[in-house]
Amino acid sequence: MSAHALQVPPGPVDLTAYATDGTPGSDLGKQKGKQALFALGDELSALQERLFAQGRSGSPLRVLLVLQGMDTSGKGGILRHTVGLVDPQGVRITSFKAPTEEERAHDFLWRIRRALPERGFIGVFDRSHYEDVLIGRVHELAPLEEIEQRYGAINDFEREITDAGTTVVKCMLHISATEQRRRLLARLAKPSKYWKYNPADVDERAHWSDYQRAYEIALERTNTEHAPWHVVPSDRKWFRNLAIGELLAETLEGMDLDWPPPTFDVDAERVRLTEADPVA
Repeated sequence: MSAHALQVPPGPVDLTAYATDGTPGSDLGKQKGKQALFALGDELSALQERLFAQGRSGSPLRVLLVLQGMDTSGKGGILRHTVGLVDPQGVRITSFKAPTEEERAHDFLWRIRRALPERGFIGVFDRSHYEDVLIGRVHELAPLEEIEQRYGAINDFEREITDAGTTVVKCMLHISATEQRRRLLARLAKPSKYWKYNPADVDERAHWSDYQRAYEIALERTNTEHAPWHVVPSDRKWFRNLAIGELLAETLEGMDLDWPPPTFDVDAERVRLTEADPVA
């Protein structure tokens, strides 16, 4: 699969043109798709280790994976099944909830900046700064004029961090209203899933078309060359997880990562350990 199969082209966005149950760029079924994700683990882990080693050596390179989607679209599943394939020591995951009183006292990007990954890390945003132009627009949490200004602020912010060494991978997890209802009902079918159920999710379903339009506007206004959007069909969990895994692998491969050179004399250290080891 190539990132181009999921990348949003420039211009207006119509989400009805993107199948929520599609598998663009892949002819695998569920079983083989799961196997392909598992097989990708070694490659992802090796690439992430190189990124981490580069960071320890002073390289500014890092990756920021932005996951946006309606409730039940699978952000948690991606964290477990895809991001979980790499060493957690090199990952920083931030789940953005409703802003706190302290966060509301600052610009909407203030809390985002504080959560950016360190050099050498893969950062993952479970929801993100886009909440401020999605739920903010749907529920009119700020004047429309301010919402409109935020798109430009987001583009400037993403340009700033990409110029400083961050590769941004933005993914809209595209799920159908029918599949969301099925997943919500599944949470009510087992006592072990009750904790995942939030009655407010049903209230938000009444705004489904408003959210789809808010996503279309956000994707169009912030789909830039330095931080493009990807629409990931998410009705099929196996494809969603695999697609994100392959996007991450392709991103890391494109960074041309190599092991950092030693800051010491390798031969001299070998001699110290074999001929002058104080423990021997």
